[in-house]
Amino acid sequence: MPLIALTGGIASGKSTVANRLAELGAAVISADELVRYVQRSGSPTLALIEKRFGLGVIDGVGELDRAALGRLVFDDAIARQDLEAIVHPAIGIEFAARIATITAEKPDAIIVYDIPLLVETNRAAEFDAVIVLMCDPQIRLERLERLRGLSTEAAQSRISAQASEEDRLAVADWTIDTSASIESTIRQTDSVWAEIVDAYRV
Repeated sequence: MPLIALTGGIASGKSTVANRLAELGAAVISADELVRYVQRSGSPTLALIEKRFGLGVIDGVGELDRAALGRLVFDDAIARQDLEAIVHPAIGIEFAARIATITAEKPDAIIVYDIPLLVETNRAAEFDAVIVLMCDPQIRLERLERLRGLSTEAAQSRISAQASEEDRLAVADWTIDTSASIESTIRQTDSVWAEIVDAYRV
C-alpha cells in the first residue's frame, strides 16, 4: 500500500491534479477536506476552537467562520500554534481511519494524500514518494488575483508564507509543471501516474 504525497504552493493546481489522479484510480485523501471535516459543526474540535478563540469564529448557523479565524491566526504565531495543537491530532486520527477503510476495501490501493503544507510541516519522510507541482510564483499570484479575487498584497502574503519552489523541489520524486494549460497538466499527471503504477504494482 504505497502512500504518496501530493503538494504544491497555493494556486498551483492541486485540485486539478488530485481529481485526475482519482479518475485514474488513485485513492485520494485531501488534507483540506480532513480539516473541514474535523472542524464541522458539533464536533469536539470545533468546541475546542470556540473555547480558545471565542464565539467570534462561529457563524450564525454554528459552523466555523474560517475567514474570521484566519484573521486571528495569520500573523499571530502563538495563536496559530494553539490552533494547530487543537486541529492536528484530530486530523491525524481521521487520516488513520480513512487509510484503514481504504486498505480494508482495496489492499493494493495506491493512496495519494493531497497535503499543501508538506514541506512546511517537515512531513516528506512519512511518505513513500512525493509529487510536487511546480508553478512560477508570479503565475500563482495572478491566479489568486483573477480566480479568488485577492489583492496583490494579500496574494503575495499568502505565497510568501509558504515554502519556496526550491524547498518543495528538494523533496520531489516526481514533478508536474502546472504553469501552462490544464491540458498540459493533465498529460503530465497521466504520465506520472503511469510511472507510479509501474513502480508500485508488480
